[in-house]
Amino acid sequence: MRGTKQLAILLGILALVAILATKFGFGLGWDFFLVILFGMLVGAATAAFFGLFAVRASGVYFLMITLALGMCVWGLAYRWNSLTGGDNGINMRGRPKMGEIAFSNDLVFFYVVLGFFLAAFFALRLLVHSPFGRSLVGIRERELRMKILGYNTWLHKYIAFVIAGAFGGLAGVLWAHLNGIVSPSDVLLPASVDALLMVVLGGPGTLVGGLIGATVVVFLRDYLATLVPWWQYVLGAVYVLTILYLPGGIMGLFKGGRA
Repeated sequence: MRGTKQLAILLGILALVAILATKFGFGLGWDFFLVILFGMLVGAATAAFFGLFAVRASGVYFLMITLALGMCVWGLAYRWNSLTGGDNGINMRGRPKMGEIAFSNDLVFFYVVLGFFLAAFFALRLLVHSPFGRSLVGIRERELRMKILGYNTWLHKYIAFVIAGAFGGLAGVLWAHLNGIVSPSDVLLPASVDALLMVVLGGPGTLVGGLIGATVVVFLRDYLATLVPWWQYVLGAVYVLTILYLPGGIMGLFKGGRA
């Protein structure tokens, strides 16, 4: 799906979650799961609106439009001080507590996020292998042929865009509770670029590739940064070498490995 390019747009859900938690105390108890659902619905609605403009384009034009929309969201978050706190952002009250289970414990919250990740991964895997998912593969490989066969390719891409928005909303809710602070920097261009590079590194067109790419990038950023001050050069070199010699990403090493 093309949802990776709109990640910065949909991470606007971060501010909404923070506002609900700090101003209304919503999402700090059992209603946390309602916030998850609400975040996914708002993410889908946001993607449905932005998709009307973005999905009409393709290639680099699609990328430019989604990034431009992301900057619009950043401008709104930065200027609307009374709601988002402007450049200072919003400090969350804390993570949810459900009975005796406190998400403030990092290990507990790790397993909560892992559970949501596994559920999302298998849901997307089912979608990819469904007739709808196979039609998306056909559109990716040869859109003109799919049009000739009678498929409404624009509608298929639009629905995929909305679905990606819903999962982006889920990621935004979990990210907000993980960091404990939400600021306009969370919707800046680097957020989208990081996600895009993770996918390119792991393997475009695969689910496992995104996981592998994210693991490599986070490892280099969090571990290598503690060893050498020039870790950014290592990460940049990895990207360049991947694009030059592994255009299919790490998953491209496994022939036919698309999942």
